Amino acid sequence: MIIRQIREDDAEAFLALCRQLDRETAFMLLEPDERNTTVEQQRERILSVLATDNQMIFVAEHEGRLVGYLAGFGGNYRRNHDNIHIVIGILQAFTGQSIGRRLFETVEAWARERRLHRLELTVMAHNARGKALYTKMGFEVEGVKRESLYVDGAWVDEICMAKLLK
Repeated sequence: MIIRQIREDDAEAFLALCRQLDRETAFMLLEPDERNTTVEQQRERILSVLATDNQMIFVAEHEGRLVGYLAGFGGNYRRNHDNIHIVIGILQAFTGQSIGRRLFETVEAWARERRLHRLELTVMAHNARGKALYTKMGFEVEGVKRESLYVDGAWVDEICMAKLLK
């Protein structure tokens, strides 16, 4: 398993990964039919991320196939530049193999190199595996966004978690 920064030529494979994650799990934000990004748009987004000092996407590659990712997006203004919002997704067939841990270790090292201050994320309240991973990686609960997402016909709470890099 290789953990690396995304490249421009990953656009098609990354888009396919995101679409598969949309189908496999209800823990991602988009529903299966909701992602309408083209490969060219994805390529442009990747180039934009790579050109920004406080954004990065790390991918997990297994035998030439992208099987997971962790994206970190920093703020656009001086006051929130050093706050990195995280999104992570790993294909079901590859969960439980420490990929999540390795992705978090990679993004944290990247953030520390850049002297960024805060990693933050939200997790659906019923995502026990996600909450366990984030807690293991040093994230702490900061609050709850009550009934913030409508998933499978029901309102779901999101838990806000963060880790300060000191």
